[in-house]
Amino acid sequence: MSEERAKGPRVARIIGVPMDLGQQRRGVDMGPSAVRYAGLQERLKGLGYTVRDGGNIAVPVVEEIDQPYAPDAHRARHLGAVVAACQSIYEQMKCCSQEHEFAIFLGGDHSISVGSVAGLDGRGPVGVIWVDAHADFNTPETSPSGNVHGMSVAALLGDGPRALVDIGYPGPKLQPSQVVMIGIRNLDAEERRRLARSRISVFTMTDIDEQGMAAITRQALSRLSHLDSIHVSLDMDALDPDYAPGVGTPVPGGLTYREAHLLMELLATSGKVRSMDIVEINPILDHSNRTAALAVELAASLLGQRIF
Repeated sequence: MSEERAKGPRVARIIGVPMDLGQQRRGVDMGPSAVRYAGLQERLKGLGYTVRDGGNIAVPVVEEIDQPYAPDAHRARHLGAVVAACQSIYEQMKCCSQEHEFAIFLGGDHSISVGSVAGLDGRGPVGVIWVDAHADFNTPETSPSGNVHGMSVAALLGDGPRALVDIGYPGPKLQPSQVVMIGIRNLDAEERRRLARSRISVFTMTDIDEQGMAAITRQALSRLSHLDSIHVSLDMDALDPDYAPGVGTPVPGGLTYREAHLLMELLATSGKVRSMDIVEINPILDHSNRTAALAVELAASLLGQRIF
């Protein structure tokens, strides 16, 4: 297999966020270690990148937190600790942007994206491609669980607990025209209604089945063509559990191995992708680190690996 260099930064920085506070199933805090063990750094070096590992963001374990709901948390579990971690992520992303590095944040649960996307503010207009089985568009008032990882996109659009919305700086970080969701197939009832009114571009698994991944990806890129750069937030539960069994909230009927790779390959050809999250890998539920290994392969496709 030959490899082609992707456009964009030639320095990649890896930052781990071992956090499982945004949801209630233990284990995703081990995701950064699993992805590193699967050889992410070596794979990126093979693509010609200079790789810098920035270590891990400090995150408390759940046993260190006295109560899941602070008095002002408004039904958002562990909100204070999640906000503190996201603020640190924000600062790390700002540094990566200033140094023109390709930033890769390894979760941990999907609440980490509030910090990583907020930290993109210095790059000019940014599009976000949200690859996920879930829309993460709940608020504390609509969430059945109070899990913050299901509120990330809503918070980034300015709807949610004020402390979460104001990560980095006050107010929304994105407008609906800056967000495209791909792979959606599991929504809560009120979340579905909110999403339908949101003006976010949403491509469900039904859309992918009907149109094919190539057509969907080209539409996604077209809808973000007015923006300077793209951040990819990859939740590994977007893939079907047959391919990625080690995730926190598996949902049958997801992306196939080739659909996921094609998505990453076509996004890479746009030359606009500058950063990514890889989240929700749970090694406790995995088989021989298979999900983390697939995440490494997908990151390589996004950063320029090609068949020819």
